Amino acid sequence: MAGDPGGVPRRPVLVAGGAVTAAALLGGCGGDDAGSGAGAGSSGSGAGGGSLVELSKVPVGGAVSAKSPDGKPIIVAQPSAGQAVAFSARCTHMGCTVAPSDAKLQCPCHGSQFDALTGKVLRGPAQKPLNRFPVKVQNGTVVAG
Repeated sequence: MAGDPGGVPRRPVLVAGGAVTAAALLGGCGGDDAGSGAGAGSSGSGAGGGSLVELSKVPVGGAVSAKSPDGKPIIVAQPSAGQAVAFSARCTHMGCTVAPSDAKLQCPCHGSQFDALTGKVLRGPAQKPLNRFPVKVQNGTVVAG
């Protein structure tokens, strides 16, 4: 094209750049693994045994963020002393990562709110509860399984 250095047209480059920017912006709201309950620790699979968090680090009646053995974000809660439950940290609305706030889980993207102890929706736009992630307590540690 006349006036373009090196003969490279500018329009395709701008369009491609815009697509990369859009993909980067939408990456935090991807929901492709919202249904997976897999979640962090040391073993590599949600089948069992991966250490997730020390139970003493999880407040009774509250929750903490953790990672599943395969590196996915999960929430570990302690509904009553010595009991642990866990959920995928992916919001069921658009897949953003929820964060614990006392006994609630907040989605920073669209405002959904979940009960940290049950995974149930407290406020939309999400309509489905968080997916459960199987855990058990072994020797004071919450492990996958």
